[in-house]
Amino acid sequence: MWKSSVKPVAAAEVREFDHEADVVVVGYGCAGAAAALDAQASGADVVLLERLSAGGGSAALSGGEIYLGGGTPVQQACGFDDSADDMEQFLLAALGPDADAEKVAAYSRGSREHFDWLVGHGVPFKESLWDSPTWVPPTDDGLMWMGEAAHPFAAAAAPAPRGHRVTSDGFGGKVLMQVLGEAVAKAGIPVHTDTGAQRLVTDVDGRVVGLVARREGRDVTYRARRGIVLTTGGFADNAAMVATHAPVLAGLPVNSDGGDDGRGIAMAQAAGAAVRNMAAGQVGITLVPGMAVRGMVVDERGQRFINEDVYPGLIGQAALFKHGLRVWVVLDEQAYEEVPEVERWGVRPHHVAETVAELEAEIGMPDGALQTSVAEYNRHAERGADPYFHKAERWLRPLRAPFAAIDVRRGMSAPEYGDTGGGAEVFTLGGLRTTTDGAVLDHDGVAIPGLYAAGRATSSMHARGYISGTSLGDGTYFGRRAGVAAAGLR
Repeated sequence: MWKSSVKPVAAAEVREFDHEADVVVVGYGCAGAAAALDAQASGADVVLLERLSAGGGSAALSGGEIYLGGGTPVQQACGFDDSADDMEQFLLAALGPDADAEKVAAYSRGSREHFDWLVGHGVPFKESLWDSPTWVPPTDDGLMWMGEAAHPFAAAAAPAPRGHRVTSDGFGGKVLMQVLGEAVAKAGIPVHTDTGAQRLVTDVDGRVVGLVARREGRDVTYRARRGIVLTTGGFADNAAMVATHAPVLAGLPVNSDGGDDGRGIAMAQAAGAAVRNMAAGQVGITLVPGMAVRGMVVDERGQRFINEDVYPGLIGQAALFKHGLRVWVVLDEQAYEEVPEVERWGVRPHHVAETVAELEAEIGMPDGALQTSVAEYNRHAERGADPYFHKAERWLRPLRAPFAAIDVRRGMSAPEYGDTGGGAEVFTLGGLRTTTDGAVLDHDGVAIPGLYAAGRATSSMHARGYISGTSLGDGTYFGRRAGVAAAGLR
């Protein structure tokens, strides 16, 4: 799987370290930037390593949503009350089953302060709401719903929109990383680019005291007087690792910067680290949420299987893990036309028919299957009800001829990055098992001295669910905590 060993190097074998710092942060995405900033703010001498020629990572390519709540100024300006308790209960329901309750609680209670930290470093948020389902708003609105008001989540906690979108023309991740990068530069934190971590260095007691990296074809060694923080990303770009741990994701396009090879995870495992939820993944299904919510999402038997107004990533997970992406969005002409062209991302129906029977036959569904589903949907929609999946009345309307269907497996083109080439873009959610302060745990649940991690290299809050903004949110928040903890190690 690896061209070179990931096993730890004994400290006694390193004659002299090329570089030395209190804290060495590995990986310059949002988690790494946050870890470096707060480690230095805690009084540590910090160096930040990045294997590519510049920082940014997958965060720079993201939509720029950060999941925040508890009554942020943006929420208040848009007229929403929120509490840490409601945020916590929603996340436990949406990220589960088996979400990390301790981390969810810590993140929810720290969310309001974390908003202030982001803004304090210059991250911009506009005080306005985008009020319909979407992946990324076509405007610069700073707040969006992430399925909080949808069944079954509205029963778990008082709904409030918590998707805080970084102000940007288009995807906001690039703005987030530009701002954090400027903060790192202003703080004077040394950044060693084109430097890829290869192996950890451990002493006779098993404490992590440094690492071996590779730069310009030669080994470079780093001593960490207090701790190493791994923010090296997940493993979605490592086909062999995906096949071993998350085979359902295998062969699908990956949502990353191309560097999520899992090496940081493997390095820590070789030093005794435990992992968690390695089969879990986020599924960015290639459907337009505004179309799906106005119609029906059905499987190959023509049956609905989920409430269409939940966060679309949950639709994607259900579609892939339960139906192998053999799903269609069924809608009518009015539903299609109601979606503004800027939100359609170039998607056009793949099948069009005057009757449901003709549409059903064209797709190749069993005779009568889709006809029954549409008839039932329409019968209840006439009364503004959805007893099967409880879609909000706002989105319920009987579907009328002509009808259309979109095959999600044919993909779509995001306006910033082009055609995905498949029915979904995925990334991994599993990774190193850590504490709320980023300490990496071994198989006995004991912290490995000197080793910390944050971001997608860890399993963090997630289990088998996902909500947009929880990657950038928990990456920066738990990155900060890991940096502080590493800085405090003596």
